[in-house]
Amino acid sequence: MRTINGIDEIESLIGQELGTSEWTTMDQDAINTFADVTDDHQWIHVDEARAAEGPYGATIVHGFFTLALVPKFSSEIFTIEGVSIRVNYGLNKVRFLQPVVVGSRLRGRVEVKEVTRGDKGTQVVLAHTIEIEGQERPACIAEVVTLLVE
Repeated sequence: MRTINGIDEIESLIGQELGTSEWTTMDQDAINTFADVTDDHQWIHVDEARAAEGPYGATIVHGFFTLALVPKFSSEIFTIEGVSIRVNYGLNKVRFLQPVVVGSRLRGRVEVKEVTRGDKGTQVVLAHTIEIEGQERPACIAEVVTLLVE
């Protein structure tokens, strides 16, 4: 894991990749749990028999579940020291480029895109790419905006 020491250092990293996370296997139990928590029980996610006959030959991970892995992957890639608080501020762009079939392995990749200092803190835009092992196209890309307060 990479340790970033404060705003000045993260600002110096604009345009650079921070690293990649470990691979995580997406299993049916996790998909079902996400469906229960979000009340999103579409058959393509939870009905294994019907999904086997569907367009992907198996169930697929919810797009928002894939996006929800950003904090997990981030915590494996980097930490920021020298700030009192780090909070989610929003998302500039999210795209789900390819479905994630159950049993696939995912990992995150992060690049520093922008750093904007302001009166209430520093906004950092991180470009997250969630990759599928063995696939050329990623599952998801997202520009995540985080507010850092010193």
